Amino acid sequence: MTEHHLAQLNIATPRFPMDDPRMAGFTEMLDPINALADASPGFVWRLRSEGANDATAERPFGPDLLVNFSVWESVETLWNFTYRSDHLSLLRERREWFQHTTEFYTVMWWVPAGRIPTLDEAGERLAHLRAHGPTAEAFTFRNTFPPPARDTTAP
Repeated sequence: MTEHHLAQLNIATPRFPMDDPRMAGFTEMLDPINALADASPGFVWRLRSEGANDATAERPFGPDLLVNFSVWESVETLWNFTYRSDHLSLLRERREWFQHTTEFYTVMWWVPAGRIPTLDEAGERLAHLRAHGPTAEAFTFRNTFPPPARDTTAP
């Protein structure tokens, strides 16, 4: 077992209300893509609204912002799910459903294995990335950082 897992937050502003027929291509794929994520090698956890299979009802960063928040064993396992699975077709169509932004909208960081990060922490990491660019504290697929070195000071 690794000592650290990779947390990721992805936010997006839908172009239309979630129940608008123009969002159907996205909303109809939520369950299959979430099932794919859950079954993917390296998947650890994802945020779900209470009583739901997704987090589309969550709006922790504003009434118009959807969140995708998950934990993976490594950058590679998240990369493989994101870009080497059926998830890629959904990703390719994202501009049909979500507004374009010039700010960072995805952030990753390392957490001790077994700890689930909070939405507050995720928001702080995204703010850090936007303020400082990619660092070991908050980064993206384009500029990844290795997990923290093993703590050798503990008895």
